[in-house]
This record gives sequence, structure tokens and C-alpha cells, in this order.
Amino acid sequence: MKSLCNLFLMMMFALPVVAQQTDTLAVRAKERRPGAIGKAPHSPKKATIMSAALPGLGQVYNGRWWKVPIIYGGFAGLTYMAVSNHTDMVRYKDAYLMRIDDDPDTVDEFAGRYSDANLQQLKTTSQRNRDLSFIIMGILYVLNIVDANVDGHLKDFDVSDDLTMQIRPAIQQTMPGQLPAPGIGLSFTLR
Repeated sequence: MKSLCNLFLMMMFALPVVAQQTDTLAVRAKERRPGAIGKAPHSPKKATIMSAALPGLGQVYNGRWWKVPIIYGGFAGLTYMAVSNHTDMVRYKDAYLMRIDDDPDTVDEFAGRYSDANLQQLKTTSQRNRDLSFIIMGILYVLNIVDANVDGHLKDFDVSDDLTMQIRPAIQQTMPGQLPAPGIGLSFTLR
């Protein structure tokens, strides 16, 4: 009885027990991939952030170097189209403004080739194509980020040829209260 009272008193007046803090280095060492000594696991989040910061950097991190020239080729082509269409738009707009200013000293480079309505239409078309180039650039930027994220998730995906299929007998439960029915079961194992 005396030992039981001592135990009760110790429990009542004992200092609170604090859990030991987790050693984060030991946890990180356990999270590493088997066979990859000293190498941290691949992070899709890091690939996404890198690709958002600088297009193509996430693809480099994922080991897909061949995609970088495609990304920058797309940006270069779209930039060329945007600048070219902007230059044409300014030319057509200036030519139209020169026609309607009623100054006899201005020289019209499109005299006899385009009417006033044609110049307005050409300006509108060039402006629309320039704006479309900027929109497609934005889409290419977003696709670059999505590609880095998806590639980052699939980086450690096992694509081995070890696919197995087994056919074995199975018992099927048809309805509650009825006897089970024999059948054939088909199972696929993907590793």
C-alpha cells in the first residue's frame, strides 16, 4: 500500500514529460531512395518552381535537356512574330494618318496599292496577330511549368517490362443469401 501511495504522489508532482524532438537529419536519410547514397529524393515542387522562375530550368532539373531548345525556340518564334506584326501595325497606322492629315508634303508609301479601308483592315489584322502572339507566349509559359511538374512526378516512375498476368479460379458472391458461384479470375500485376 505504501508503494502504491508513493507511486501516486510521484505521478501527481512529477515534472511534465516532454517528447524527444525528432532528428531531422536521420529522417531525411531514411527518406532517400534506396540505392541512391547521399542523394536527396527528386522534388516535383522544386522542378515546378524552377521552371516558373526561368522557363526550361525545371526541365534541366528533371534531366530532360532536349526540351529546353524547343521551349526557347517557341519563345523566339513567337517574339519574332509579335515584333514583326507590331512593326507592320505601326507602318499601316502611320500611313493611314498621313493620308488623312491633308498635308501635301507627306509621302504615302502605299499610294495606289491600298485604299484607306484596306490600311485600316491591315492595321487591325496586324494588331490582332501581335496580341495573339503574346497570348500564345503566355500559354507556352504555363505549358512549360505544367510539363516540369508532370515530368517531376513521373521521374521515379517504374517503367520496367515486369508486367505479369495470372488466371486463377475465383469464387463469386452473386446475391446475399445465395450460394457462391465458381468463376475464373484475371489479375494484372504492375511493378
